[in-house]
Amino acid sequence: MAETDRLDELRIDRGAEPPPRPWRRWAALAVVAALAVVAAVWWFAGRAGAVEVRTAEAVAASSGPTSVSVLDASGYVTARRQATVSSKITGRLETVEIEEGMAVEEGQVLARLDDSTASRELALAEAESAAAESRLAEIEVRLRQARIELERTRSLRASGVASEAQLDAAEAEADSLAARLAAAHDEVAVAVRRVALARQFLEDTLVRAPFSGVAISKDAQPGEIVSPVSAGGGFTRTGITTLVDMESLEIEVDVNEAYIDRVEPGQKVTAVLDAYPDWRIPAQVITTIPAADRQKATFKVRIGFDELGDPRILPDMGVKVSFQAGDRAAEGAAEVPRLLVPRSSVRAEGDGGVVFVVRGDRVERRAVSLGGTAGDRVEVVAGLRAGERVVVEPPEELADGDRVRIAQEGTA
Repeated sequence: MAETDRLDELRIDRGAEPPPRPWRRWAALAVVAALAVVAAVWWFAGRAGAVEVRTAEAVAASSGPTSVSVLDASGYVTARRQATVSSKITGRLETVEIEEGMAVEEGQVLARLDDSTASRELALAEAESAAAESRLAEIEVRLRQARIELERTRSLRASGVASEAQLDAAEAEADSLAARLAAAHDEVAVAVRRVALARQFLEDTLVRAPFSGVAISKDAQPGEIVSPVSAGGGFTRTGITTLVDMESLEIEVDVNEAYIDRVEPGQKVTAVLDAYPDWRIPAQVITTIPAADRQKATFKVRIGFDELGDPRILPDMGVKVSFQAGDRAAEGAAEVPRLLVPRSSVRAEGDGGVVFVVRGDRVERRAVSLGGTAGDRVEVVAGLRAGERVVVEPPEELADGDRVRIAQEGTA
């Protein structure tokens, strides 16, 4: 064999393919499948452990003069003119002519008492008055006759026919009847006053509305005994109905004495009834009652509605108010953008608050400083930047670093 042939035998043929090894291919596929399963398990575990939350974006807004709130408080709608109506006399109710919610006018009859005794007393007084007037008429006739007899006697005495004694008797008779006439006039006056008194007693059996308003309660029924004073061991009613003058409704709130310097008469106020949270009612401060509550360390502030007459405003309704800043404070605030977030996103803590800022799929617990309010939003003075998203109504168990899943997004 030639040397060239031997060298050819030692040459490596690189173009030849190695024999197939199937177990390596199946191993690679198994590794890829295992990694996919681990990734899926990890993803589903993360989703299952995440807390579903709603978020809102912190936005910067210009603070106009009507949106600056320097203080918030809560209180109730009260009526300055409200009365529990009762009778002036003690008696048995015959009819009650009102129902709850009925509007009444001043002087309208609300109830009637048994007037049988008062009617008979009036009839007796009128009869006595008529008798007194009859006696007066009789005395007037007799006095005229006596004066005629006196003049005749004086003429006869002048002509010497009548004696001095006859003249004296005639004068005494006339004077006596004149005195009786004066007494009869007094008796008639007394009888007239007695009739007026009896009529007043009869009038007092009618219970009338002292002012126009709405009946909010019906406290007695026909057949019950009513009295202006408590009597009868609790079986006597002292009130028939309670009337409220709806034109006298106002708001009373308690303000902590530490913030009372932010309230002044005439200050603009925005009121929101608990029953109608989307209805903002313009109002203004009437006055601050100059006496502090020692136990609660608060002052009572009276607030009047700018307009009344809406049937939705009722006594004793809960209300929240926002005291607006004065014109000077509002002008200064309008120059600086305000960072606003929903009130429900702030968890109160100490003098400030805490919000949960969303970063990726986790939350960061962050302390913030709060300012005034604007409706259902609150101003964040420090601790947050515009554009960051905060959790709305964060669950109690939510903590710093927890994984979350966004359910709904919005803006403040």
